[in-house]
Amino acid sequence: MPSLNDIRSTFLDYFNRNGHTVVDSSPLVPRNDPTLMFTNSGMVQFKNCFTGVEKRDYVRATTAQKCVRAGGKHNDLDNVGYTARHHTFFEMLGNFSFGDYFKEGAINFAWELLTKDFGLPKDKLLVTVYHTDDEAAEIWKKVTGFADHKIIRIATKDNFWQMGPTGPCGPCTEIFYDHGEHIWGGPPGSADEDGDRFIEIWNNVFMQNEQFEDGSMIELEMQSIDTGMGLERIGALLQGKHDNYDTDLMRSLIEASAHLTSNDPDGPGKVHHRVVADHLRSTSFLIADGVMPSNEGRGYVLRRIMRRAMRHLNMLGTRDVSMYKLVPALVRQMGNAYPELTRAQNLIEETLRLEETKFRTTLERGLKLLDEELSELPEGADLPGPVAFKLYDTYGFPLDLTQDALREKGLAVDVAGFDDAMEEQRAKARAHWAGSGEAADAKIWFELAEQHGATEFLGYDGEVAEGQILAIVKDGAAIGSSDEVKGATLNIVVNQTPFYAESGGQVGDQGWIRTDTGLAKVIDTRKIAGIVLHVAEIVEGAVAKGQPAKLELDHTRRQAIRANHSATHLLNEALRAHLGDHVAQRGSLNAADRLRFDFAHSKALSPEELAAVEAEVNGYIRQNGAVETRLMSPNDARALGAQALFGEKYGEEVRVVSMGRQSGSGKGNDGNTYSIELCGGTHVRNLGEVGAFVLLSDSASSSGVRRIEALTGAAAMAHMAQQARLLADVAAVLKVPAPDLADRAKSLLDERKKLENEVAQLRRELAMGGKSGGPEAKEINGIKFIAQVLNGVSGKDLPGLIDEMKARLGSGAVLLIADTGAKPAVAAGVTADLTDRLSAVTLVKAAAEALGGKGGGGRPDMAQAGGADISLADQAIAAAEAAMGA
Repeated sequence: MPSLNDIRSTFLDYFNRNGHTVVDSSPLVPRNDPTLMFTNSGMVQFKNCFTGVEKRDYVRATTAQKCVRAGGKHNDLDNVGYTARHHTFFEMLGNFSFGDYFKEGAINFAWELLTKDFGLPKDKLLVTVYHTDDEAAEIWKKVTGFADHKIIRIATKDNFWQMGPTGPCGPCTEIFYDHGEHIWGGPPGSADEDGDRFIEIWNNVFMQNEQFEDGSMIELEMQSIDTGMGLERIGALLQGKHDNYDTDLMRSLIEASAHLTSNDPDGPGKVHHRVVADHLRSTSFLIADGVMPSNEGRGYVLRRIMRRAMRHLNMLGTRDVSMYKLVPALVRQMGNAYPELTRAQNLIEETLRLEETKFRTTLERGLKLLDEELSELPEGADLPGPVAFKLYDTYGFPLDLTQDALREKGLAVDVAGFDDAMEEQRAKARAHWAGSGEAADAKIWFELAEQHGATEFLGYDGEVAEGQILAIVKDGAAIGSSDEVKGATLNIVVNQTPFYAESGGQVGDQGWIRTDTGLAKVIDTRKIAGIVLHVAEIVEGAVAKGQPAKLELDHTRRQAIRANHSATHLLNEALRAHLGDHVAQRGSLNAADRLRFDFAHSKALSPEELAAVEAEVNGYIRQNGAVETRLMSPNDARALGAQALFGEKYGEEVRVVSMGRQSGSGKGNDGNTYSIELCGGTHVRNLGEVGAFVLLSDSASSSGVRRIEALTGAAAMAHMAQQARLLADVAAVLKVPAPDLADRAKSLLDERKKLENEVAQLRRELAMGGKSGGPEAKEINGIKFIAQVLNGVSGKDLPGLIDEMKARLGSGAVLLIADTGAKPAVAAGVTADLTDRLSAVTLVKAAAEALGGKGGGGRPDMAQAGGADISLADQAIAAAEAAMGA
C-alpha cells in the first residue's frame, strides 16, 4: 500500500519525466495575490504566468502545494472532523501548462497516470465535461473508449472556471471514481450526486478564453492548463479507504493524539482526535510560514484553529498544556517533503505552548458562562446571538468554536443575532476612526487593523528600533513601493516603532526610516485604530512593503518634547497649588519648541501669581528627582491621588507618571509625591533634564478657560538670553542703568502724550486755516453751508473739527472730506436748531455715494462715511449741496 509520501513522489516524478519542472510549494501567505487570505490552490503562485504578466524559464510545471481553507469564502472549518473529506489544511497535486500543451495533452497525462502509474481500474472511472465542450468529449472518447453515458455533460458553473468577473476563463473536465453500489449516491449531474458513491479526484481547467465586462468572450492567444488533485483524496482511494482520516499520514497523527490523551483513537473521542490531527497540520504550517496568533487577520484565523484544537484536547480529558507535544509526530511525517516545518519546529512548539497556556485560563470561564446561559434557555432553543458575541468578544471564543460546542448538545446559535452584535461593534469602531480626521482613508486603516493588529510602540525605552514595513499607503490606497508615486508624501506602516504618534497633546515624532534600498524622512507620526502612520517623504532610493527597516527618531526634537511634557505636569500641579483645586486641564500642546496649557479658571492671573507658579515649577526641576512610570488599574492609580488628563480614555491598564517630592502631599505610596497623572506620553527620566521653565503669557482661551504658554530647556535659556540682551540694548540707548528703565520709560511716555496733544491741536488749526477762520460759508435754501477738503488729517479727526466749525457758524451745516492718502473719509454736521429741516445723515450719504462709497450713518447732527476716490471730492460736495435743495 503506497503511503501519502509515496503518492506525492509518484505524482511529481511522473510529470517531471514528462517535461515538467518540479516547483516547490509556495508559502501559505500568498506572495502575489492580496485578495487571498491563504493559498488555497496550486495555481495561486502561477497566476501571473497564466495572465502573461510573468515569464518563467519553463512552460510546464508540477507542484505539491500546501493549502489552507479556513477563512473567507473558502472556509471548511465547521465541517472538519465530522466529515470524511473536509480539512483546514490539505495538499493539492497539480500540473500546469503555460501556452504549451492543451486539452489533449492534459487528458492523456491524467489518464496515463491514474490507470498505469497509480493502477486504478478503468471501469471505476468516469468523467464530466462542460456541456458545450465537444472537443474535450471527443478526446475522452478517443483516449478511454468510454461510451457516452460515462462522459457526462454538465451545464453549470461546476464545470466552467473563471479567475474573476473578467479575465481568463474556460471549461473544466473532472474525473470521478465509483466506489460501488454498496455506497449511496448517484453520478454527477443526477439528483443523488451529493452522495458518497462517486467522488471527484481530479479537475482539469482548460484556460482558453478571456471574458469581458459585457459578457463577451474571445479565445486567448496563450491557452493554458491548470489541474488539481487532492493528495488526501487520491491517497484514501489508493489505500483502499473511503475516509481521508484513515490514510496513513492522518492516522499517525490521530494515534499520536490518542496516545497523548490516553484515549481510544476510534472510541467516543474519535471526532476530537480528527479535529486535533487536522488542526495540528494547519497551525504548524501557518506558523512555519510566518503567521503568528493575533486578534486580527491571518493571525486571528490561526488563533481560531488553534483554540478549536485545544478545546477538543480539553474534551479528551487533558488538563495540561499539551498540543505542542504533537509537533514532533507531524515533523516525522511531513518534514522531508516540507523542510520549512523542520526548521521552524522549535518556534511552532513554543507558539502552541504559550497560546494554549493563555487559552486554558479563558476556556474554563467561557465554558462556565456557556453552561450558565444554556441552563436558562427553553429546551431546544438557540443560543442568543448577543451571548455568542460576548463569548467571542470577552473570552476569545470564535463563533465556530461556540457552534462546535453546541453541536455536541444538539443545539445551534442565533447567527443573525451574533452578526448584528458584531456589526454594531464594527460600526462604532468605524465611526470612531472616521472621527479622527482621516474619514477619507478610514477603509484602508480598518483593513490594516484587521490584518495586522495594532502597531507595537517601543518608544518608552528607546529611540532606535528594527521593524518590518507592513504597508505603504497613498491617498487611502495601499501601494507596494514608494517608486510608484515619485515625490509624494506617504504613510508607512511598520509592525513596531519607537515613533510616538500624536496623542494627548503630545505632537508626533519625526525622524528616519531606512531600508536596504532607500531612506524616508518621517515628518509626522499619527495613529488611527491602533495603526501608527509614519507620514514620510522619500529622500533616497525607494522603500517597499515587506522590507526590514531601521527606525530612528530625531533625538534632539524628542528630548525637547519630553521636557515640555514633563513641565506640563509640573505646571498643572503648581496652578492647582496657587489657584485652587478647581483648576482642571482643558487641553494642551507639547511640541518641540513650546508648551501650551489650557485650564479651567475664571480670571487672569496676577503678576504675582504668574511669578509664583513659574518659581514653583523651576524649584521642582532643580530637585532633579526621578520621573517614575508604572502600569496599574485606573482605580489603583486614582487611589494614589493620580489626576486623569483631559480628553484621555483609559482601559483596564493605565500608565501612571509620578514626579517631584513634596512632604505631606498625601499622594503616592509614601504620601510625599508632588505630581501623579495618568499619561501615555513620553517624559524625561529626571526632572533636571527639563533645564528651566519660562512662563511667557496668560490669556483667555474661551469662556472660563485660561491659556498659559511657556518654554523649557534650550528654548527657555535662549529666550532669557534674548530678554537680557534686549534689556541691555534699551538701557544703553536711554543712557540709564537697567534698574531705572521703568521710571525712564514712564517719563518718556508722559512727555510723548503731551507732545501728541500739542501736535493734534496745531494740525486742526492748520487744517481750518489758522485761528483766523477758514472757507467762507455759502447759503443754500436758507441754510449756511461750509464744505472743505482737508489734507493731513485722519477720519477720526473729522468729528472734532466739525464741532468747532458748527460753533463758529452758530447755525448751519458742515461737510468735511479727509484726504488720507488711501480711501477718503467724509463727515457731515448740522447745528441742533436745523436738524428738524436737514439731517447730517442725508448729507453724508449723498457725498459718500459721489465718492464711490456706500452707506454712511450717524445722528441728525453728526454722521460719517467712507469713499473710494478723492479725485471725486468736488462732485461729492455738489451732491451734498443738491441734497440741501440747491
